[in-house]
Amino acid sequence: MKHVAILAVVCALGGASGCGGTGGPAAPPQLVRAFGAGDTPITQSGLQADQGGWRIERASAGAVPLFEVRDPGVENAVLTYRAQMKALDVAGKAYLEMWVRVPGRGEFFSRGLAQPLGGTSGWASYEIPFFLNEPGLRPDLVKLNVAFEGGGGTLWVKDIQLLQAPLAAPAG
Repeated sequence: MKHVAILAVVCALGGASGCGGTGGPAAPPQLVRAFGAGDTPITQSGLQADQGGWRIERASAGAVPLFEVRDPGVENAVLTYRAQMKALDVAGKAYLEMWVRVPGRGEFFSRGLAQPLGGTSGWASYEIPFFLNEPGLRPDLVKLNVAFEGGGGTLWVKDIQLLQAPLAAPAG
């Protein structure tokens, strides 16, 4: 029941793709924040700098917090979490995960379940959206994670970006 309630609120905020109600981005995305090899991730255990980014070694399922962006200064926009990733012997699947905190409303998520990594793969670009399609919704915190589901493995991530683009006005 709890998950259904959370998903219903995410759709009301426009945080899950496929919930409808927006015309999509009105302009090309603009960089809010980028994270590279010189930045220090939140999680230190099982993570080390490698190949211009970070290698994450995980023995079991769970989220790996990477970075936080405080007060990103966005509203009426689509946030996009983008990164390059590759996998080695990932049991189950791994994907991007973004949590967005809106004051007075709580935390909501977007997960890259439509683009998971599993097994062994080469470098590819992955991204997930979060729609802030209600006037006045201004997040005060965005958390950028990767998540493992079903087991562990090794995942590399680099070129992490948080982007924003204004939403197009609904057709009417």
